Amino acid sequence: MQQRLAAIRHNIEQACHNVGRDASEVTLLPVSKTFDDTKVLEAAALGLRRFGENRLPDIRQRCENMPDQPFEWVMIGHAQSNKARDVARYVSELQSLDRESLAEALDKRLEQEGRTLDVLVQLKTAAEASKTGLEPAELIAFLQKLKTDYPCLQVKGLMTMATQTDDEAEVRRCFRAARLAQQQALDAGYAVHRLSMGMSQDYVLAIEEGSTELRIGSALFGHRDYA
Repeated sequence: MQQRLAAIRHNIEQACHNVGRDASEVTLLPVSKTFDDTKVLEAAALGLRRFGENRLPDIRQRCENMPDQPFEWVMIGHAQSNKARDVARYVSELQSLDRESLAEALDKRLEQEGRTLDVLVQLKTAAEASKTGLEPAELIAFLQKLKTDYPCLQVKGLMTMATQTDDEAEVRRCFRAARLAQQQALDAGYAVHRLSMGMSQDYVLAIEEGSTELRIGSALFGHRDYA
């Protein structure tokens, strides 16, 4: 894993250099979904503390298995409104906020828990039916609604997933759509400075298109077994 992490960091530096960016602008979010706790602890030994998960039950289980570890758990998968309690109790950041019903449920529960939650708004930039997210054209109105009505949600940026394809032009199109939406929101006065996009198979392209956070799983942890 140490060698894989070094390779990823080298690729980040090279990609940033190629487009005139500073590598310090890009952070790495290890995606630990489906990997066991020993892999998480191995990553922690390399200095990693924030981990992304797709499912709330998995985050809860991680917290119960490793209660004394100073880890932050980031929810990157689709979140159900009726799971707001678990989000408020176990999640340090939600990167998949995409609808008002979820915002309302989360804000209510967070107020009861006496805390705020950092969130990223998920944008749908891919045409695939399996992808969820807010349409980019709806972003500004949604950000205004969050600012006005849901003070416990601290919006830090945007997240998107590109189409799963070998077509580089299509992947870039998705990333550029998110970057354009981000710039429009910034111009409108919303502090959405973070842009989470890019995974193991496309993170170099994501860096070239403006990503500030990469969600990396198999490229760091090794082959993922879904069985």
